[in-house]
Amino acid sequence: MPPIVVIITKLMPEAPDTNLEAIKHEAEIRIKALGGSNISITEKPIAFGLKSVHVKTDMPEEKGTDAVEAQLASIPGVSSATIEDYRRAFG
Repeated sequence: MPPIVVIITKLMPEAPDTNLEAIKHEAEIRIKALGGSNISITEKPIAFGLKSVHVKTDMPEEKGTDAVEAQLASIPGVSSATIEDYRRAFG
């Protein structure tokens, strides 16, 4: 069985009024298509009403982070996608 990693990706919306529910729904679909599991999605306030979306998932290590960033950055309404944390899962 290939090693599993836990990845947390921060998505920044284009504007404070961007539909975060649509972003979260599309992010979950795209992560599942890449082989991700145990997906959790949270919002964190930034400033002036702007919130970031944080996507945490487990996935096979061989997928790498480039595919995750590319898929999530191309979601409509997302300004940028950045890997915030990447580590091997143990246990």
